[in-house]
Amino acid sequence: MTAGSAANTSRRPIPSTAWAGSRRTGWLEPAHQRTSLKESYVANIGFIGLGIMGAPMALNLQNGGHKLYLHDRRNPPGDLIEGGATVCTSGAEVAKRADIIIVMVPDTPHVEAVLFDKGGVAEGLSPGKIVVDMSSISPIETKRFADKIKSQGAEYLDAPVSGGEVGAKAASLTIMVGGSQEAFDKVLPLFQLMGKNITLVGGNGDGQTTKVANQIIVALNIQAVAEALLFASKAGADPAKVRQALMGGFASSRILEVHGERMVKRTFNPGFRIELHQKDLNLALQGAKTLGVSLPNTAAAQELMNSCAAHGMSGLDHSALCRAIEMMSNHEIAKG
Repeated sequence: MTAGSAANTSRRPIPSTAWAGSRRTGWLEPAHQRTSLKESYVANIGFIGLGIMGAPMALNLQNGGHKLYLHDRRNPPGDLIEGGATVCTSGAEVAKRADIIIVMVPDTPHVEAVLFDKGGVAEGLSPGKIVVDMSSISPIETKRFADKIKSQGAEYLDAPVSGGEVGAKAASLTIMVGGSQEAFDKVLPLFQLMGKNITLVGGNGDGQTTKVANQIIVALNIQAVAEALLFASKAGADPAKVRQALMGGFASSRILEVHGERMVKRTFNPGFRIELHQKDLNLALQGAKTLGVSLPNTAAAQELMNSCAAHGMSGLDHSALCRAIEMMSNHEIAKG
């Protein structure tokens, strides 16, 4: 598999170039000697960050038969502990005990702290281990973090995800990876337990760049769905029926399906919070300034999210972006 290629994530045999764990060694047995992922591939996995996304992702790894070493600022979920996971007191302890260390925290400063603060992951690393950052953070800082980790003889993958809480629970996440082919091949069987569309995009930072691009598309789609449903509702049409009709045509999309339903039913409990999408769009706009490109619609979507945050809605699901447009129009979608 080359950079830019996507992994077919049905449970097919892993290429013989991939290496994985075993019950005998716990690590680095050629994958072609295995008969199945769950029966023969057992890795020691560290997982740091067990929030809305991280907890179900970790559970899917555990259900795949792997040994987990956990660290979080809160108490880890009970189902992971009951399943045999070990709670560690620091990132350094996680790194000492695990061979692959996954990080899933909110933002760039959090990743830097997890990796490099006193008691952080870097203190427990040794050559051959792999750090996998599945957070959504700055592509520029990602390259810096990768260089520091690799200077210790470890490998680094940036592997942000898309699919939200629903995708995390269903193990159907899209995973966008930056790093070496060798490290990617080693971690691929684990990615397959968490997602379905898995692509090695390129080198370190390219996974995060892809995630920023993804967040631009998602934000603009949410804005488009909100405007369309508000227009239809204000015109007197039933927004639920309008959404149903549009799902059968060229305007159909995952955003219309999931987020459109949330707008109609007013269910804004967070799958992905507005404040986190604000962070991602800030990364996009900062990157655009550095690159000298114009992202006018991204800037508009960010202003709508800023308006929501100013009205105390930063903790709601990002589908609540519709509230900013509703306030400007003095009309709610659900009222039809």
